[in-house]
Amino acid sequence: MKKEMLLLVRDKIGLAILFLMPMVLIFVMTLIQDSAFRTINEEGIPIVFVNEDQDTLGLRIEQGLREAEICSFEDEIDGRRATRKSVKKAVKEGRFLVGIIIPEGATQAIRNNVENIVLQSIGSYNETKADELSAEILLIIDPVASKSFVISITSQLREFISSVKTRLMFETFNAQITEIIPKDLHNSENIDVDHQVIRYKQEYASELTGEMRPNSVQHNVPAWTIFSMFFIVIPLVGSILKEKTEGSVFRFHTIPASYSLQINAKILVYVCVCMLQFILMLSIGLFFLPMLGLPVLQLGNSYAGVILVAIGCSAAAAGYGVLVGTLAKTQQQGAILGSLSILVLSAIGGIWVPSYIMPEIMRMISQLSPLNWGLDGFYALFLRGEGLLDILPQFIKLIGFFTLCLMLAVVAHKIKKRG
Repeated sequence: MKKEMLLLVRDKIGLAILFLMPMVLIFVMTLIQDSAFRTINEEGIPIVFVNEDQDTLGLRIEQGLREAEICSFEDEIDGRRATRKSVKKAVKEGRFLVGIIIPEGATQAIRNNVENIVLQSIGSYNETKADELSAEILLIIDPVASKSFVISITSQLREFISSVKTRLMFETFNAQITEIIPKDLHNSENIDVDHQVIRYKQEYASELTGEMRPNSVQHNVPAWTIFSMFFIVIPLVGSILKEKTEGSVFRFHTIPASYSLQINAKILVYVCVCMLQFILMLSIGLFFLPMLGLPVLQLGNSYAGVILVAIGCSAAAAGYGVLVGTLAKTQQQGAILGSLSILVLSAIGGIWVPSYIMPEIMRMISQLSPLNWGLDGFYALFLRGEGLLDILPQFIKLIGFFTLCLMLAVVAHKIKKRG
């Protein structure tokens, strides 16, 4: 272990890769992805609004969009009232994802439509032109906007239109009834048309207090911490192959001990290095990222579970590094094999892009990556508020991967020794 520590401390470039690289990645990737995660959560979708109607429908939609958390409402562009022309230009330039234009006469078209329906229901008939019974709300959409955002906005608009249409229909029916029944025989002034019979309640499947949604910090800190842990494959492979080239391995052969016992020192040292990486990255999420205006990393309810997942990731990373170092014949071969395999495993494991926004086939493939097991364990703790027992399946997978790598390394070493 002393030898391994000395080799590691003297390798300044290797230490920079292990500690500085993941720190930079966490800062850069979190800042880059912060707005993307806000958009994924469908909060603050930037929209620009033009109300040419200036009647019940236009005012109701404007009020609803101003109060809705789903969008960031603007009706001015560069300090001037938005118009059709300026909205098209602003959306084309990418300043807004969606532009909404309520045409003049939209409310009157609904009134005409409602009146026509009411008259038909009571046996009367009023010939009205088709263009007077409909209005066209214009949505100007940025091509980069996803379909889910557009669906969310149009759903909100349909809800507002439905509420306005219901109120106008009631008022029209009331006017028609007043002509038939004397006013003193009915009283509709105190009837609450806007009362919601069905309401919505959102409840998150989490043991955490309050709402915890995926954000850039909750994803990037554990993701890049796991990535940095597995990236110890490069210095670990270098250490194993350096012993081969310098002849140290022949000295080990004179020691009456198994190969697994000889590599225990490497595993213990690099597991400790991984845990130091973990503590450093967590401190960034807890203390430094909030200084940049980003959310604070929430650790969940089980600190013991967090430590257990970190130990499992550290052991899996060290075991994989030993296996690659045993299989590789040269240091260049080991570095290329180790780095490329980690990049592939991190890509399919949800490190670069969260697995929950991947296509279904990729979500299935991501479950084969040990990096995904560790990330899923941290998600369970940080986002769902699960406890120690809940993350045991992920921990068992990681330890199983570590044991398998160690067994394969011992077998590969014996085959090479005989050869």
